[in-house]
Amino acid sequence: MSRISKIPVEDWDPELRTLAAADSATPLEQGLMRMMAHTPQMAKGLIAFSGALFQNRTLPRRLVELVRLRIAFHNQCRSCMAIRYRSAVDDGLTEGMVCSLEQPQDADNLSAAEKAALRYAEFSSVDHLAISDETFCDLRDHFSEGQIVELGLFVAFFIGFGRLGAAWDMIEDLPAAFQDKAAPLLAPWRQEAILVRG
Repeated sequence: MSRISKIPVEDWDPELRTLAAADSATPLEQGLMRMMAHTPQMAKGLIAFSGALFQNRTLPRRLVELVRLRIAFHNQCRSCMAIRYRSAVDDGLTEGMVCSLEQPQDADNLSAAEKAALRYAEFSSVDHLAISDETFCDLRDHFSEGQIVELGLFVAFFIGFGRLGAAWDMIEDLPAAFQDKAAPLLAPWRQEAILVRG
């Protein structure tokens, strides 16, 4: 059971309900909004921010999803790990690539740009003070300054809200493997995943 009560969609602020397209979304797609509906004005702000990130991105959707899933592993956000977004799959994301996230720097099915982005995401997730000038030189081999800023915003978004999701323990809508509290450390690879819109 989630640690924060979920508000039924019919009780949401009407504008939030419309902005989140909640009536056509599955419970899993409604995600943290079911809890954030307790603070509708803040929830609307989050929708505006995440919408700006995703609608104005220049980074490939597949790369963004790989970064999200690697961060989800470090956050141990079970709902984050269980989800695959259709837009990323449509952009070429495969479960083979997700499995490569176990050892991304050794993967032959990830590009050099994806590996650089994943290295930056890894440092940001586990030891942000280890990020160095060399890290940014590596990123500049593959990305413009604007794309590096964009990547940083996605990384911050995924770390912050992934940790929030993990703390709120929203797991009841997930496949059984992700609900098992006895599992000490889960990963998005080699697990059943749920394809959602987005």
